Amino acid sequence: MLAQGGLERVDTICPGFAVDCLEMLEEMAEQNRELFLEAGGRQYQYIPCLNDGPAQMALLPDLVKTHLQGDLRQSLEAFQRI
Repeated sequence: MLAQGGLERVDTICPGFAVDCLEMLEEMAEQNRELFLEAGGRQYQYIPCLNDGPAQMALLPDLVKTHLQGDLRQSLEAFQRI
C-alpha cells in the first residue's frame, strides 16, 4: 500500500521487542521487504533490535533498578509483565 502510493523507501523498526526473534525477522525483515519491493518500493531496510549490544546491556540494569524501588512485591510483579 505504501509503495503503491509512491513511497520508495521505508525503514522499519520493532520497538516492542528487546531482541530479534526468528518469527519477527521472517515477517519484518523478509516477508514485508518482499511485499514492499513487489509493490514498487525501491528500498526496504529493517533496523535490528538492540539485542545484546552495549545499549541494551546498559538499559536492563536501569530498568530493574527503576522497578525495584518502593514496594518490592509490586515492583517484581511489574517486572514480570515486561
